[in-house]
Amino acid sequence: MCGITGFIQWNRDLTQESELLVRMTDSLSNRGPDASGTWISNPCAFGHRRLSVMDPENGAQPMHALQGDTSYTVVYNGELYNAPELKNELLQRGHHFRTQCDTEVLLASYIEWGPACVDRFNGIFAFAIWDGGREQVFMARDRLGVKPLFYSNEKDALVFGSEPKSLLLHPDVEAAVGPEGLAEVFIVGPARTPGHGVYSSLHELKPAHALIFNRNGIRTYPYWKLESVPHEHDLDATAAEVRRLLQDTLERQLASDVPVCSLLSGGLDSSALSALAVDYYNRTGQGRVSTYSVDYVDNAKHFQAHSFQPGADGPWIQRMVDELKTDHHWIEIENGELVKALTQAMLVRDLPGMADVDSSLYLFCKEIKKGATVAISGEAADEVFGGYPWFHRDEMLNSGTFPWSVAPDMRAGLLSPDVREWIRPLDYLADRYSDAVAEVPLLAAETGKAAQMRVMSYLNITRFMPTLLDRKDRMSMGAGLEVRVPYCDHRLIQYVFNIPWEMKITGGREKGILRKALEGVLPDDVLYRKKSPYPKTHNPEYLAAVKQQVLEILDDASSPILPLIDKAQIRKLASSPDASSNLPWFGQLMSGPQLFAYLTQINTWLRTYNVAIR
Repeated sequence: MCGITGFIQWNRDLTQESELLVRMTDSLSNRGPDASGTWISNPCAFGHRRLSVMDPENGAQPMHALQGDTSYTVVYNGELYNAPELKNELLQRGHHFRTQCDTEVLLASYIEWGPACVDRFNGIFAFAIWDGGREQVFMARDRLGVKPLFYSNEKDALVFGSEPKSLLLHPDVEAAVGPEGLAEVFIVGPARTPGHGVYSSLHELKPAHALIFNRNGIRTYPYWKLESVPHEHDLDATAAEVRRLLQDTLERQLASDVPVCSLLSGGLDSSALSALAVDYYNRTGQGRVSTYSVDYVDNAKHFQAHSFQPGADGPWIQRMVDELKTDHHWIEIENGELVKALTQAMLVRDLPGMADVDSSLYLFCKEIKKGATVAISGEAADEVFGGYPWFHRDEMLNSGTFPWSVAPDMRAGLLSPDVREWIRPLDYLADRYSDAVAEVPLLAAETGKAAQMRVMSYLNITRFMPTLLDRKDRMSMGAGLEVRVPYCDHRLIQYVFNIPWEMKITGGREKGILRKALEGVLPDDVLYRKKSPYPKTHNPEYLAAVKQQVLEILDDASSPILPLIDKAQIRKLASSPDASSNLPWFGQLMSGPQLFAYLTQINTWLRTYNVAIR
């Protein structure tokens, strides 16, 4: 994977802006530690940082092509998993290739088919192409938003980048937030409304969207969306199709010229990918698969099972290592490291995020990077197949808000009265929820439970899944590691979206259809194990450390968060015996300790980025 950035400005000599372009590009060096490239040709400036995965010697970017008298230049972050098929078709159409990398395939696809090229892509991507003939830039982002892309359109300029940090270096882009941005942080966060960049002058190019910018202005449009269609397969045919799609996409994503590993938690999703990868490696003679797992020092001593985290992972990881004979690496994180890394996780994300759920992943990826460049992850299976508790609990299904964020009154109560009045957080959340529900493509014949579960599936795929994909991209790329997510294949998601709910929970179990599809792939005890989420620390020392940080912030009159919050309410919360509560305020993992860490990250973000509020 890589980092991309740049700007397009009409009626300005950009050759004088090479220093700015280099700084913007270098801000993304973690995403691309292997090489750097910049290109300026009025009115366009592109920058690229490269993580070499395919054809390391010949895939330098920005990459250029000439077709007749028209020149094209691309900067690209991603992988096209159907590049071999596209390349064969383009060869038949008269194109010639000088590299083995998918960047050249992507650029040739645009030259051949124009903006419609994205309809043909199977992969994860964010890219920008300067089209010299049309004098325009064309950008697009993959269908599920695995790869990020932000832009700003201020004055006559379009500024873009993989991460906000690169855009914020441009003089036309200010680190400022208004009432919407504050509502995003305090009541929606660590999620974000699709398209919202939090900073007032930033936008996110939404998943499955493209952008065209020329002298007439800017236009964005969707090129793909989930569709609701009647499901025609019976149970056995459905399970077979799920297995076929998953196996196909995994094998495509194992292609690499650098070491690939699999993340293994001992749960259904990661164990399935690891098992399928081992089978593929055995069939193709590629040797042993490397697997990695993460936990925390002394976590077993403090673990207490509860409904959101029913069991520890360690024994199940060992079960799968013994079964698959992988080259396994056990990574353990110290709680002190976890607290220290909260700041780095925020800097990698450019926003407050999922607290230690972020920082642990960042530290985990740093360790993996020592032995691999590409990792396979089970992210998104719960959103696609209905694995989360809120798919199955009536009080969460009927909450009338996003079911992974069912404590909005508590969160609004942390704000100062003036800020509550200004940003109206509960109204903002209700509007965003209504917007999301209104998007759902309903089937006319569906009513009752079937219609309700289609809404729930859509909300998870379009609102919750992007939060975890954002986290996965930012924390892994912050360590220079590429993470691939086979469950995010758009063919698989489109197919599973239309499987009736009763079939999805075959056997009366969450993700029942996935379990049936994997019969014979996994041992039965692993196949039917109760779901357990990504591990978090249960050490009371972590809670004590983040509480102390919050109290120090409250005692420091210069803390930038103070005008925004109800200090007395937060002190009361910190002194409460329920401060370590296991009741999540976001997702399954963010409970009492994560709330204090999140507030700390907000304060650090406001100070470090010198965020203006207006």
